[in-house]
Order: sequence, then structure tokens, then C-alpha cells
Amino acid sequence: MPILMLVIVGAAAGFLATRLMKLDADVPTTIAIGVFGALIGGLVLRALITMAGWAAGFVGAVMGAMLLIWLWRVWSARR
Repeated sequence: MPILMLVIVGAAAGFLATRLMKLDADVPTTIAIGVFGALIGGLVLRALITMAGWAAGFVGAVMGAMLLIWLWRVWSARR
């Protein structure tokens, strides 16, 4: 069940992050960005802030997805 929630929250966070960062991505890429962003941002945010509930995870997921998009743009610009 937690994996299903990770995919659902990751998909929502990936969608929001790709819109905020103005990245045109297909659905699987958007979900992957959100899931990996949720892992990165959720861990970082939960370590820094002790908020209760899913709000901390969702905010962290969006921030992590935005960080991942930024890193991808920096890395692909160097190629």
C-alpha cells in the first residue's frame, strides 16, 4: 500500500513540478520525476522539518521533483 501511495503522490507531484518548471514531458516521465522527487524531497524535508501528515511528503515531493528537473536541465545543457 505505501508503494501505491508513493506512485499516486509522485504522479501528482510530478505533474505539478513539470507545470511549474515549464517542462513538456510524457506521462511515464512525469510519474518517474514525481516518484524520484518524492523520494529525494520527502527524505530531505522530513529530516529538516517535523511536520505532521502527508503535507510534508507532498511539499517535499514537489520540491524534489523540481530539483530533479533542474539537475536534468543542467546536465543535458552540458552535453
